Amino acid sequence: MNFNKKALLTMFFSMVITINVWATKPNIIFIFADDWGWGDLSCHGHPYVKTPHIDRLAKEGTDFTRFTVASGVCSPSRTAVMTGHFPARYNINGHFAWVPSNAKRGMPDWLNPKAPLLPRMLQKAGYRTAHFGKWHLANNMITDSPLPSEYGYDAYGAFNCAGEQMPVHEDAKHTIAFIEKCNNEKKPFFINLWIHEPHTPFHTVPKYRWRFRELPEPDNIYASVLSHADDRIGEVLNALDRLKLTKNTLVIFSSDNGPARAASPTELTLMHDTATGAGYGIGAAKGITGGRKGYKAALFEGGIGVPFIARWPGKIGAGKVDNQSLISAIDLLPTFCELAGAKFPADYRPDGVSQLETLKGRKSPTREKPLFWKAQSRWPAPKGRPHHWVSFAVVYKNWKLLSNNEFTHTELYDITANPFEKNDLTSKNPEITQQLIKQIKNWEATLPTQPTGKVFSAERGNLNPEK
Repeated sequence: MNFNKKALLTMFFSMVITINVWATKPNIIFIFADDWGWGDLSCHGHPYVKTPHIDRLAKEGTDFTRFTVASGVCSPSRTAVMTGHFPARYNINGHFAWVPSNAKRGMPDWLNPKAPLLPRMLQKAGYRTAHFGKWHLANNMITDSPLPSEYGYDAYGAFNCAGEQMPVHEDAKHTIAFIEKCNNEKKPFFINLWIHEPHTPFHTVPKYRWRFRELPEPDNIYASVLSHADDRIGEVLNALDRLKLTKNTLVIFSSDNGPARAASPTELTLMHDTATGAGYGIGAAKGITGGRKGYKAALFEGGIGVPFIARWPGKIGAGKVDNQSLISAIDLLPTFCELAGAKFPADYRPDGVSQLETLKGRKSPTREKPLFWKAQSRWPAPKGRPHHWVSFAVVYKNWKLLSNNEFTHTELYDITANPFEKNDLTSKNPEITQQLIKQIKNWEATLPTQPTGKVFSAERGNLNPEK
């Protein structure tokens, strides 16, 4: 009898603790679009794209206009979110492609699952974790790459990964099902909702083409895929409302890099992607940057300055615009961990800093910790791509310096006063220029010269070492 009472009391207190954790720990949904330009939102003034559900996030949250990602392309940008580190620390300076291309560029074939990882840290803090949508921390063409489940996720459905490819338009459906499951289990959740749009191929649906039928075909295609993505985001927001989880859920919308654009006028054609299927090619890419210089793959603000809208009712200000705070994608891991009460591994040192107080509007916008970028770029700039020559960049306080690989050409901007990078101040500030070059070189000296760990496909053994 005593044993039964003791067992019942233990079960009761266990249930109380579980419910208390579920009620106090906020849920997190991180929506990461693919090639979505800063100007590709109706709340940012786009002339014909309509995004009412993302606009709702801006109306009910804060729009941070100075957010930057850690790369101008996909895989390194996503690596930064997962690890809280500059992607160069993993020799991930470009997108994951087939094995010979990765080897030629000195890259691994996937992000090491043993790296410090955000979902794993959140799991240890009691969260259920899931990933739905694009992966690209490996590649579907590398069939022996680790599955997303090996990175700390309780559930996933993905494409651009090994194994079965989830249809791109099923991301919201799986997200909602996972939210409902966690709600029934009374568990806090973290979800990466990494949507495909508006990356090529553009996968159109007649319903959305009809919405913008008055537009020329390339614009019609572009607007339709963004509208479809916005509707799916709306389905997720409505599910939070229905389950009465809105007030206890941080939702962030952002993008992995700036919009893709062809270097010259390009005919509208169909293309096929091995991960996502058939759709329209780069001729339908009409993304805009809101006046920022450059676009995808550039380290100017058009390539790394992307939308970042955060909503957490009662915690983050509603209907506000923050055009001062410098927030980076490497800050997301420490921010989410602080919010969740998650502890870092003993030997982990993030490159980013927690921006939780910044999100709440309680912190000075001045950033003391520098931000660095490394890319694989040609000098001089390729014809038709005048902003794609930068190999290194640093932001320190109000200054941003961009340099080619040999540091023979640099540009310097007061990024706080001049976010559109129109006035090069290099000649007027030689001492600051040299100080920032030194910062980059000192940072570069901390980076590995080659990838390490179990991050190579068996296909590497078939490569000709002379090539």
